[in-house]
Amino acid sequence: MEILLLGTGSADGWPNPFCRCASCRSATVVRGQTAALVDDVLLLDCGPEAPRAAARFGRSLASVRHILFTHGHWDHVGPMALLMRHWTGANAPLAVVGPASALEQCRDWVGPDDPVRFVEVAPGDDVDLGDYRVRVLAAAHGTDLGGDAVLYDLETVGGRIFWATDTGPLPAETQAAIAGAGFDAVFLEETFGNYAGHGTEHHDLPAFTATVVAMRSSGAVVDTTDVVAVHLSHHNPIEPELTGVLSNSGARPGRDGEVVRVGAAGTSTRSLVLGGARSGKSAHAEALLAAESAVTYLATGGVREGDPEWAERVRLHRARRPASWRTIEGSDAAEQLRTAENPLLLDCLGTWLTARMDLHGVWDGGALDGVHGDIDELLAAWRACPARAVAVSNEVGSGVVPATASGRLFRDLLGVLNARIAAESDDVVLMVAGRPLRLPAQ
Repeated sequence: MEILLLGTGSADGWPNPFCRCASCRSATVVRGQTAALVDDVLLLDCGPEAPRAAARFGRSLASVRHILFTHGHWDHVGPMALLMRHWTGANAPLAVVGPASALEQCRDWVGPDDPVRFVEVAPGDDVDLGDYRVRVLAAAHGTDLGGDAVLYDLETVGGRIFWATDTGPLPAETQAAIAGAGFDAVFLEETFGNYAGHGTEHHDLPAFTATVVAMRSSGAVVDTTDVVAVHLSHHNPIEPELTGVLSNSGARPGRDGEVVRVGAAGTSTRSLVLGGARSGKSAHAEALLAAESAVTYLATGGVREGDPEWAERVRLHRARRPASWRTIEGSDAAEQLRTAENPLLLDCLGTWLTARMDLHGVWDGGALDGVHGDIDELLAAWRACPARAVAVSNEVGSGVVPATASGRLFRDLLGVLNARIAAESDDVVLMVAGRPLRLPAQ
């Protein structure tokens, strides 16, 4: 099962666009309203921002056959998506599932001949949607809507997840229903951070921790469960602090555009993330592995003595990564790829290539045979890597022609390296202005 997080923020997102609090000013990641796309065929919530988020992350919603709404609040129900679908002339069946408060908002947005089926659900219901079995569970949320908010236990041959937004501390009947589930992933709302004066229809950090502890005690969460905090707001502390607090309960914050793979979809894959300077390529690559508890980070640039600006860049990168990740500076990338036991992030191919060109004296007129041999070795190791692997590289071919022969040589070699790595990758993403564009396979 593949879960693309279309949004991980609260109704007003994080940062709130009208706010200048410390949390909003320090935010380096923009989070939209919480929603997810499962296996490209099922939407978990679909607020006003979800369809456009899918487009930004390079996904089409044309294959969506099921939409599951948790409740009727405006950030979770964007019925205009049904009209967008109608305008394309879509004639494939669509099941729209949810409590009455959500479905009533959607009925008038469907054409008379649209093949849309509305399925009203309540806690305790079981629904079969194609390859998915959906267990409907009670939420502690939404008394203004009649108290009909629900949560979803979603299972298929590719894994089992718990979609738990929005809710306060789980009702006793929900905790009992998920006992022993051993979920592959749990997406649990954590709206209010350190703010405790909000009532009981959302989680703050202490309540979130207590809920996760209870789920671990019941066997709903096990050691291999990826616990992801979603529906995050600016009431939370700055992200490095939030990450540290959540890690104490074995959880982590989700990020918009992140892909979580569980079960059969969690097998070894290779991803290449390209982009220009400050395009967000490193942050996106890190988000691809955010679900992993242990990652080996290959920092191919190493350290540079006497360069304070570079040292500050390195410091910021380290601060952004989870404490459980192991960093290896300037190592033999091919050897690390061949022997990887944990998921691996190589950042970046440009600095790796520079180091190989230095080693073989290319700048001083040395032969290129050694560099090409190193590239061949890296490609072989990339193909043979037994673990999930992500590589970051600079996209340098779109700017002005370098003024020096050495600059042109580096550009040409990196272009060749990027193309060869891309040909051996399962997924290639180009980052432009912080937005990922998924490149189609050849």
